[in-house]
Amino acid sequence: MGLNLITGPANAGKVALLLRRYLDALPQEPYLIVPNRSDVEERERELLEIQPALLGGSIVTFDDLFKRIARGGSESRQVATEAQQALIVRRALAGQSLNGLGRSARFGGFADALLSTVGELESGLLDPNDLEGELAGLYAAYRAELDRLNLWDRDLLRRHAADRVAGELDAWGGEPVFAYGFEDLTGAEWALLQALAGRSEVTVSMPYEPGRTAFASLRRTMDDLTALADGRIDELPPAFDQVAEPALAHLERALFAEGLQQAPLIDGALRFFESAGKRGALELVGEELLSLLRSGVEPEQIGVICPSLERWQAPLETALGTLGVPYALEAYVRFDRTPFGQALLSLLRFAWLGGGRAHLYAFLRSPYSGLTRQNVDFLEGRLRGRAVQTPERVEEETMRLRDGQPLPVLEALRGAPTPLDAVAGLAAFMLRSAYGLEAPPVGELSRQDIRAHESVMRLVAELRGWSELDGSLSPEEVVAALERTEVRRSSPGEAGRIAVIDLLRARTRRFEIVFVLGLEEGSLPRRGHESPFLGDDARRDLDERSRARLTRPDQVARDRYLFYAACTRASRRLYLVREAATDEGSPREPSPFWDEVQAVFPKDDIARWTRRRPLSDLTWPLEDAPTERERLRSVALRAAGDAIAADAIAAANGWERRLARALQAFERPTRLTHPLVLAELAAKMTYGVTELERFAECSSIWFFDRVIDPKSIDGEVDARLRGSIAHQVLYRFYSGLPKELGTDRVEPDRVEDAVAFLSRCLDEAVAKGVRLELTELEARELRHGLWRDLEAFVREEAAADMPLLPRRFEVLFGSERSAPELQRGLELAPGVTLSGKIDRIDVDPFSARGIVQDYKAGKHAHSAVQIEQEKKLQIPLYMLVLRDLVGIEPLGGLYRPLSGERKARGLLRAEAQDDGIPGFAKNDYLDEEAFWGQVERARELAVDIVERMRKGDVRHDPKSGDCPTWCELWSMCRVRRA
Repeated sequence: MGLNLITGPANAGKVALLLRRYLDALPQEPYLIVPNRSDVEERERELLEIQPALLGGSIVTFDDLFKRIARGGSESRQVATEAQQALIVRRALAGQSLNGLGRSARFGGFADALLSTVGELESGLLDPNDLEGELAGLYAAYRAELDRLNLWDRDLLRRHAADRVAGELDAWGGEPVFAYGFEDLTGAEWALLQALAGRSEVTVSMPYEPGRTAFASLRRTMDDLTALADGRIDELPPAFDQVAEPALAHLERALFAEGLQQAPLIDGALRFFESAGKRGALELVGEELLSLLRSGVEPEQIGVICPSLERWQAPLETALGTLGVPYALEAYVRFDRTPFGQALLSLLRFAWLGGGRAHLYAFLRSPYSGLTRQNVDFLEGRLRGRAVQTPERVEEETMRLRDGQPLPVLEALRGAPTPLDAVAGLAAFMLRSAYGLEAPPVGELSRQDIRAHESVMRLVAELRGWSELDGSLSPEEVVAALERTEVRRSSPGEAGRIAVIDLLRARTRRFEIVFVLGLEEGSLPRRGHESPFLGDDARRDLDERSRARLTRPDQVARDRYLFYAACTRASRRLYLVREAATDEGSPREPSPFWDEVQAVFPKDDIARWTRRRPLSDLTWPLEDAPTERERLRSVALRAAGDAIAADAIAAANGWERRLARALQAFERPTRLTHPLVLAELAAKMTYGVTELERFAECSSIWFFDRVIDPKSIDGEVDARLRGSIAHQVLYRFYSGLPKELGTDRVEPDRVEDAVAFLSRCLDEAVAKGVRLELTELEARELRHGLWRDLEAFVREEAAADMPLLPRRFEVLFGSERSAPELQRGLELAPGVTLSGKIDRIDVDPFSARGIVQDYKAGKHAHSAVQIEQEKKLQIPLYMLVLRDLVGIEPLGGLYRPLSGERKARGLLRAEAQDDGIPGFAKNDYLDEEAFWGQVERARELAVDIVERMRKGDVRHDPKSGDCPTWCELWSMCRVRRA
């Protein structure tokens, strides 16, 4: 009895020796402890290669062994699953006074962090009375909740098993134990090994070389095992050179070691990739992976190792997926980040948690709803256009648009006996709707959906067990549990796929070829993070008092060992990959580990096997391009310097049309050329003044806004809606003022009566003019904003001493709805007629003189100079309308802002400054020649614009030279926005 220790560097044959000893002990029914569940099958295959039949023994993980021991005792409890533990910790928190932690405890991350800390404390065999402060109270509440439910969690089971082996004779029958792959042992694992070593033969394999920096993070574990072994240690010599290339074997011996030996030639066994940007680095990797696969290397013999799969998952999927590289991410993803999970949770949030339209239609739009995309587009478009948001109205309107038919999936969800039955039924319905019952699902997406479905059903089974213990679950708790559950991305060692793994999982794997990513400063070594509940100082203090083994190794030392292990996973070739610059071109320093590897070999040899891809390399060389798409991009680039060769290559590969489209991508003609379009434009006779102004702003804006005429899907309270309602209110107010107050203008002594009337006009306009379904807050905000501006506008009008009276409102001209005398519109030139609507005309009560007032919903009004400089046509052309159509002598025109300072500006005749329109900005008054000259130039500009319209002369020509920031049509414009 006792502990036997096998040590040595990586690939020294430690595990092979351990396995041979395990086979020798088969008659004694030994146990082989492996790090992960996936290692069980791999070790079984390895043992069967040595011995054709295994007629005894068990290959288990530490958890398996703990369970077998714990279940054999008289005192045994059911073990809470992860989902049940999350519920327990939340129940424990609900019964605690959290003092200053109450605000943080509202978020799900608080309970998750607490549960992780509790697990560490239990693995260190600590009780609540070993702690102090708030953490002790929280830990005690959690343990009390477990006792109330008569449950253990995983770590309490481990503790019970270790205590049982140490204190009960019948807990262990003397079977030998063999273990490997455990560099860091928890308190419970260490206690079990100690107890087993006193009851049977225990053999542990441990990678270690005394005094070597690469193994510094393992020193504490090694010292404890050495003391327990009491001299029974087998130190194996290096043997990597027997299976690996000389350069890789030398790297294993020299990495993080002192006294460097002479290095052999690299000879292609070690290669360095440097690239600008993460995408560029991964494209280099992807190209090399394709080259290796095409050369005959089995995908299973290639491993890609990342510092963190969570950070690298998205760029890896983009780069490798684009190049068509078969890969398998050996990781878990949260259920709410899978397509299946997002659809399921969206429907549950709508049905149970008061979610809105976006939640329901996120489900209906998915392939799991059983509805066609066309049908869902129709339904959602109608609801979005009216801003229908509340759950009740969304469901009511959806049913109405479906001719009164309810959504079967919602009916089934609400008709289920329990929330768990509802989730199980919904998951089955979704899978059936997506794939049918006629043929089995095939393809990668279907595999992901099936795994997500399995995770749901597994969670439902766990939660049913909880319901039997503690009653029913609320819908909120079910949704929270679903959000937290995890879905396996792929199985370890999948056939025909390249394994993508993290540093920790790579320790026990072997490949012919390995890529190590993230070798830039900041990525590796990684930054350490303290637990919010248990800092490093508290860990050291607890270790000194109880040997709980809570102190974590230094993060740099830990990553140094993991990097050493990653570099020794390859037997044929090792690639080290780093970003030399960011995507923006800023340089990035290499990781210290990168420098350590390069220090092992001569610089000229390293330079020979270094490949760089700068940010300026937009395409691959044609002969190296890994995919057809990349080859086509390379040909397009070649066309810039050798068009004949590019055309010949395109013709040989059938790419002529694709190459032509690529070359014309930045030659975006904007002029309209289709005969039918030009004919329609040439036949048009009447033009709105706002249409002409829009063309003057930018002819591309006019083309999309007036010809293409896109419609907004989402109805919302925007500036256009506010302006429209403000115009309606002012029309109602001024047109109804004579009847309501018996006066044409707002008199100072009747201003309060006028304001009361204005309020009624505003209520009527909002009730009739807003067809959106606004929330109470949105409606109050809309009314309050309009009331603030309009009340101030009316009060200022009452205080102004204007001799002109507002008499005509919303004056239409040039349309069938105009007054008969105005229907013909204003002729600007032969065959060119102007139409529009004047907001308000104020007239002199004693003569046929007047001015035009144009309301502006914003804060800014244009001066006379700005009107001409910025090609504003309304006021100048309205002067002609006033004179030639309405029959009123124009004294000028004003823009009237409804918010801000509300300072009126415009184009005014100087001769009326004293008796007609006094009190405005002096620079806006022009003498007769200047006034009518500006009006005439506006007319000529309008005619020129019409000529360009009829010719289809559309350009990217914003009048300021750059696209205006307010333009919402830029995403459709055929010219890239600056």
